[in-house]
Amino acid sequence: MHRYDVTSPGKCGPPVLSYLVVEEHADYMKPIFSRGPSLQLRLFLAVIVAIAIIIADSRVSSFTQIRNYLDTSVSPFYFLANGPRQLLDGVSDTLASRQQLELENKALRRELFLKNSDLLMLGQYKQENARLRELLGSPLRQDEHKMVTQVISTGTDPYTDQVVIDKGSANGVYEGQPVISDKGVVGQVIAVGQFTSRVLLICDASHALPIQVLRNDIRVIAAGNGCTEDLQLEHLPGNTDIRVGDVLVTSGLGGRFPEGYPVGVVSSVKVDTQRAYTVIQAHPTAGLQRLRYLLLLWGADRKGEMPMAPDDVHRVANERLMQMMPQVLPPAGEMGPPAPSAQNTTPASGSSESAAQGSASRSRGGQN
Repeated sequence: MHRYDVTSPGKCGPPVLSYLVVEEHADYMKPIFSRGPSLQLRLFLAVIVAIAIIIADSRVSSFTQIRNYLDTSVSPFYFLANGPRQLLDGVSDTLASRQQLELENKALRRELFLKNSDLLMLGQYKQENARLRELLGSPLRQDEHKMVTQVISTGTDPYTDQVVIDKGSANGVYEGQPVISDKGVVGQVIAVGQFTSRVLLICDASHALPIQVLRNDIRVIAAGNGCTEDLQLEHLPGNTDIRVGDVLVTSGLGGRFPEGYPVGVVSSVKVDTQRAYTVIQAHPTAGLQRLRYLLLLWGADRKGEMPMAPDDVHRVANERLMQMMPQVLPPAGEMGPPAPSAQNTTPASGSSESAAQGSASRSRGGQN
């Protein structure tokens, strides 16, 4: 190391600062990092060591224990490092599970609501199915041509009792065609359109229907008094063998309604002693205030068939009566008094048959 004093050469000038210059020789300078082996040599040594460890691990069992000890000692660090991630995953899963549960709950509530509404409709469908089964089984002839129809409107005129059905001339419906329900006679077609028809009910004041008593075959005429009133049996003498609870069926006279279909049940019998005739009323069995599904019948004359024998009609009508309307038959204790003697029933039958012919013309006039 050498020192040099540098001074200014003037006598009268300002003082001159002296600088110390230090010079170091290169021989005294040492590098910070000493130069070691080359990188290629280091890589080669590392590969050799790795191969040796692999061979030793596969052949020496102590390496397995060492590895297990190392894994055991390091495992707490694994759990510690994995803790925050598990915590975040748990929170996110909780939130996602809550949202998923809310969505599933809403979906299940919606599905339950729809299922409950379907169950309500299922009950209605069962009732409709039962009514349709009864309706299809109501004809006396099982092979009789028939067609199910539905009431789509009721008459707007308060002085007439009519309904409109969804079948017309396109379906083969004709004027005068008989219409029944699963409980009994409903009426007859009086007007036919292409796709709809109008039916006059048996309770209409202009309608009259030839009927007979199922118990003793007395033939009478049942006239309508409006659907709020019972049917009235006309032209009956005071000694007519008809009592409360007697079942009335179609007689087949007039050629419109087939024989043997239930019409009504006698509800009251009043004898007028002064005028020597009987006032009898019958409640319709068809439920004319609750009509929905009806059945159109095609008469035997339009199919070229022979009418049924009276004994067959009586037998089938009794069987059908027990199937169709057991609820309208009164108990045995509520039946009317015993029938009069047979000698009193003959004139009633004769007068009823003559009255049936006159009233049949009334029915045809009423539908026009």
